[in-house]
Amino acid sequence: MAVEVVMPKQGNSVEACIILEWRVAVGDTVSAGDVVCEAETDKSTIEVESSADGTVLALLYEVGDEVPVMSPMMIVGEKGEKVEISTPKKEGIEESAPQKAEKEEVAVQKNPAEPVRTVNESDELFASPRARHAAQDHGVPLSSVQPSGPKGRIIERDVLAYSAQYPSISPAAKEAIVNGDGFAPPQGSGIGGRILLKDLLKHSGDTAAETSSLAFPGEVREIPVKGVRKVTAQRMGESLATTAQFTMTSYADATSLMALRARCKNSDPALELQNVTLNDMVMFAVAKTLQQFPALNAHYLGDKIVEFEHVHLGCAVDTPKGLLVPVIPFASLRSLRELSSEAKRLAQKAIDGKAQMDELSGSTFTVTNLGALGIDSFTPVINIPEVAILGVGGISLRPVGKGGDDVSFVPHIALSLTVNHMAVDGAPGARFMKALVNNIASIDLMLAL
Repeated sequence: MAVEVVMPKQGNSVEACIILEWRVAVGDTVSAGDVVCEAETDKSTIEVESSADGTVLALLYEVGDEVPVMSPMMIVGEKGEKVEISTPKKEGIEESAPQKAEKEEVAVQKNPAEPVRTVNESDELFASPRARHAAQDHGVPLSSVQPSGPKGRIIERDVLAYSAQYPSISPAAKEAIVNGDGFAPPQGSGIGGRILLKDLLKHSGDTAAETSSLAFPGEVREIPVKGVRKVTAQRMGESLATTAQFTMTSYADATSLMALRARCKNSDPALELQNVTLNDMVMFAVAKTLQQFPALNAHYLGDKIVEFEHVHLGCAVDTPKGLLVPVIPFASLRSLRELSSEAKRLAQKAIDGKAQMDELSGSTFTVTNLGALGIDSFTPVINIPEVAILGVGGISLRPVGKGGDDVSFVPHIALSLTVNHMAVDGAPGARFMKALVNNIASIDLMLAL
């Protein structure tokens, strides 16, 4: 009997996985536990195992497709067994008429403002003269208007209702719409959202749309927004849309920091300190300092703020798939060597795409470092629901007065703290920064804590 193999659930936050590679083909024999494909979640790469024994009868998705978790992705059964494919994803598998109708109805309900074609290209448009005149004036394609008149007739108010969804349209864009060369998006790139010719969308297939390339001569490369990039975009947009963020920047004397780094690099290999970096030292200082400022080591949940006893430190890592934030649990209880070792282990797993879900969640505060890329200071975006994030910049010489007219140039490291003003006021954030600056300047003394 045929059995459906589903895409397993990968944590509470993962809704879908992308097929990277099939390890089996139709006709292959598999056993329960065999790896059948490699897939990408929004955070890591996983190997998916078969949950059944038998012959592969069908692969319901292709490489690059996004598979919802707990949805069938493969069918296994007896060799030669005939099965009815119910997942209309793979090319060549036709959906039944009821399935298509149901999908179209759901699409309309979910996107009521999106232009919907009410007639086929070969059908005659049934519109009143006033509706046709209004469509020409407003640059509205009648084929995209939903009729409300008798027997499906498009009337003037239907056209006006459609055009009211959009801001003003340039004459060139209006003419292109009337000629059937595209339809207007909800917002344009012109002043005040004015829709320009280059903003028009074109029908592609049954529901997809692509940007017109009229204003972009030459070859272009389209990159699908999915996986880590899609999740990062959603989370960063949500962070800025739902919080009141502001950033304060300060500089810490890096003399002791650099001296300690040199001593670690030249230390006895048996101490395992040679790979300790400046960023490890900053994270160590952050974890220790946060214990004095629980308001910064917290989550903002709308109706309450949760402060944490221990620091679970997120460390932003640049990976081939995009930005990931592995978490060093109980960072405030670790020695510098332990923190450095764990940070490197987690970063390498993230870069290799092998980090587990529990290694990429549960942070209470995040540190992100762009100093190695030549950035002095920047505005990091909070990793919600955390209330703050520290951006670490590069080291540069800054003038320091020594009394009278004497000035010396001392290496300083730039620190940029972004806080959510809905949860943390400026003064507590500034006090944390002042303490952190002092602790970094005295990093050798911090080791005694």
